[in-house]
Amino acid sequence: MQQRGSHVFKRDDRSDVSSLLAATAMGVYLLVVAGATASIADAARACTNWPVCRGPVTLSDPALLIAWGHRAVALLVGCLALATGVAALRARHRLRRRVLATLAVGIALFPVQVGIGAVVVTSGPTDVLTTAHLVVGMVLFTALVVALAWELEPDTPDAPADGWAVEPGVDSADESDAPVAAADAALTAPADLPPLKRATATLSAYFRLMKPRLMWLLCLVAAAGMALASTGGDDLTVRTVVLTLGGGVLAIGASGTFNHVLEREKDKKMDRTSDRPIATHQIPVRRAVAFGVGLAGLSLAVFAQVNLLAAALGLSAILFYSVVYTLVLKPNTVQNTVIGGFAGALPALIGWAAVTGTFGLPGLALAGVIFLWTPAHFYNLALAYKEDYAKGGFPMMPVVRGEAATRKHILYYLAATLVAAVALAAMTGLGWVYAATTCAFGGVFLWTVLRLHRERTESAAFRAFHASNAYLGALLVAIVVDALAV
Repeated sequence: MQQRGSHVFKRDDRSDVSSLLAATAMGVYLLVVAGATASIADAARACTNWPVCRGPVTLSDPALLIAWGHRAVALLVGCLALATGVAALRARHRLRRRVLATLAVGIALFPVQVGIGAVVVTSGPTDVLTTAHLVVGMVLFTALVVALAWELEPDTPDAPADGWAVEPGVDSADESDAPVAAADAALTAPADLPPLKRATATLSAYFRLMKPRLMWLLCLVAAAGMALASTGGDDLTVRTVVLTLGGGVLAIGASGTFNHVLEREKDKKMDRTSDRPIATHQIPVRRAVAFGVGLAGLSLAVFAQVNLLAAALGLSAILFYSVVYTLVLKPNTVQNTVIGGFAGALPALIGWAAVTGTFGLPGLALAGVIFLWTPAHFYNLALAYKEDYAKGGFPMMPVVRGEAATRKHILYYLAATLVAAVALAAMTGLGWVYAATTCAFGGVFLWTVLRLHRERTESAAFRAFHASNAYLGALLVAIVVDALAV
């Protein structure tokens, strides 16, 4: 990846603008999330005056305390927006016109947002007013993030990787020798081990086929879908939870196994995958296929004990990841990560269907959050392993369109994810635990992405990758807690 240049990251007016833009955007997001939660509706009734509330602020009246806090944060964010506008004016000769224009739209929308909020308070919340307040807030947040993404663009974007389209079976001597050596080592090493250790190594290899690192997050997605579908936990039984998560683990294992089988030749070309069990011939292809088919069959049998819709969605997830993503999307289109996000979104629908037996708008909204989060998450890994993906012949975003475009898209999809999280809160009435989580962890995620834009290093990409995992994991736990316990 590109290293940081001192001439690019000198502390000047432009870096001041980007820092203020990021702070203002997260401040606006905090206000929007707070407004989308159910607690703010009670706060609006507790304080019907504007701009200040009557009566002392005490812990005995939480709604009034929330109302005061909301307005104090709004005042602070307003000051940040004003400071951002002043900094942009000072640096206007260094800023791109589209940055100035988009920032001007965002700052102009801020008093509109405040005005709608004042009407909500003085006239009482209605569906039209609260919807307008929410929509304007999301548009304002989006405008600020788009301006930030454009501001962080380098003046001279990097070019795509040279020679990324490696034809199957065509490698240099250095690239082909390592996988062969690894394969030979894998074939001979188990035979030299004692029987118990050999059996343990084989079981470990089959376990790796199942991609266990994916399981915890996708199971959390299904758990969040079940929690949203239940009414305070009354419709959720232990049997449903165990069968749904058990079927999900088996489906993930089957999908991962088929992925290993179908990508075994490309895996040999990439450093990060050259030690996989099938690429090293530790597990024969025929046995891996049988293992995957067995896992898929068990998965469907378990899902069928819940209901047929869950089983159908489970089968769709296996086929989409194994066939559509692995064979069609990943090797052929730069949009593979975006469209492939559908595979990660399906567990949300499975969780919802497991409880209700039908589709529902909240379940679809949760799936939308996962779908939009996927590029913001995976593009960081694609940046870190850019050269490896180029050797494997995969048209990942940084390989085809360059690192600068990839970093910009990470920010776009991060903003879209945060907006979708607000929409989910508005649809489901999730409360303060969810609101605090998406703001706090979303802020950390945004901070790591800004660091990625400025440092442009492999370690920065991994930092943003781990922050994306932390954001989604914490958000899903918050959904479960808010839906079942709060």
